[in-house]
Amino acid sequence: MYGNVYTYKARLVVKGFTQTQGVDYDEIFSPVAMIKSIRILLAITAYYDYEIWQMDVKTAFLNGHIFEDVYMVQPDGFIDPKYPSKVCKLNKSIYGLKQASRYWNLRFDQKIKEFGFIKNEDEPCVCKKASGSTISFLILYVDDILIIGNNFPMLNEVKHWFGTCFAMKDFGEAAYILGIKIHKDRSMRLLWLSQSTYIDKMITRFNMENSKKGTIPMTKGTVLNKSQSPSTDIEIWRMQAIPYASAIGSIMYAMLCTRPDVSYALSMAKEWKKMEMTLAHNQVSYSLSMGELSPGKVPNRV
Repeated sequence: MYGNVYTYKARLVVKGFTQTQGVDYDEIFSPVAMIKSIRILLAITAYYDYEIWQMDVKTAFLNGHIFEDVYMVQPDGFIDPKYPSKVCKLNKSIYGLKQASRYWNLRFDQKIKEFGFIKNEDEPCVCKKASGSTISFLILYVDDILIIGNNFPMLNEVKHWFGTCFAMKDFGEAAYILGIKIHKDRSMRLLWLSQSTYIDKMITRFNMENSKKGTIPMTKGTVLNKSQSPSTDIEIWRMQAIPYASAIGSIMYAMLCTRPDVSYALSMAKEWKKMEMTLAHNQVSYSLSMGELSPGKVPNRV
């Protein structure tokens, strides 16, 4: 909740790495909602002052129906003393299977169609149901669900339907999705997105807590070229110890979700990733520590 761990889980997970394609599984692809689709629907929510509720499916992958014959050894600590040499045949999907995510998505798709939702042709994890002046949207990201609409009775019907199909957690009004904090001002019909907790963790991970903050994503006159690549053994060794690619990937997620203003600076640093340049790493560090990316700032509007 709110970007922090608030509960721990223990699950039985099969050794999916031992599966053989064409024997134990075939298709494994499973779609998820795109970040831009979520942002678009959040913008619609703010403009029309729709309700936005959040639900979570408990142990989602256990709801999928499996079509192949898959067997697993009896788990340690739960071996049947009468039949210790026998194996278990899976009747339903389980965590660890390569096709687990796909079968969960197919089951979810079946249930929402039964309720009357229609999938978007270009975005299979966004669905719509309309009846007269009432409308509701549904967004699925693996097991996280956002329900958006303008009619309380319809939204409650959707929640009740999910409750009869799966074991659900009801979080009420949406406050957090994919590590993104949702701020809503209904009086002004505005909605902000913030990744303050994510950025806090990112800054801590790369030891930037005490860094001096900048005001723009990239300092004026910054030039990157091959001549700045490490040349001596000491420079090469020093750059190998720096998590350069990880920092770029971490900033990229923030860029895609809420911080498009760092896109140019990040693309410049990313271009020279393979060269492991000292100056390019300094640019990444600057992007991490710049004031506009710091979690204390007012979040962007959708």
